[in-house]
Amino acid sequence: MGRPLFTRGAWRAKYPASPNRKHPRLMELVLTVVHLLIALALVGVVLVQRSEGGGLGLGGGGSGGMGGFMTARGTANLLTRTTAILAAAFMVTSLTLAILAGGHSRRAPAVMDGPIPTAPAAPSVPAAPAPPVAR
Repeated sequence: MGRPLFTRGAWRAKYPASPNRKHPRLMELVLTVVHLLIALALVGVVLVQRSEGGGLGLGGGGSGGMGGFMTARGTANLLTRTTAILAAAFMVTSLTLAILAGGHSRRAPAVMDGPIPTAPAAPSVPAAPAPPVAR
């Protein structure tokens, strides 16, 4: 049939432990999950907002949004503020994940790190042609 989908120790093989950390990439895993949840919440909040075209239209209405709990203006302010907070959180988690991921890669050699080029060698004089071979 093939190998099972989840094998014991497969996670350890993919994420080997480093000598100075007990759980090597647990922080990245947690931040990735938080990042995805923030992204989904941000998409949801943006879709709920009322735009000029109407959007989903759940953010406002004639008698007030959220079932009469808040006025249309209060709902719009709440959704705008929530969008700003979620966007800031999304940027912070993006930058944090980028910084954490940058520590795993080696620094690529730069062109300027190489040896200083010297002047090109003088062109050599071509060799004399070989004498013709007798038949």
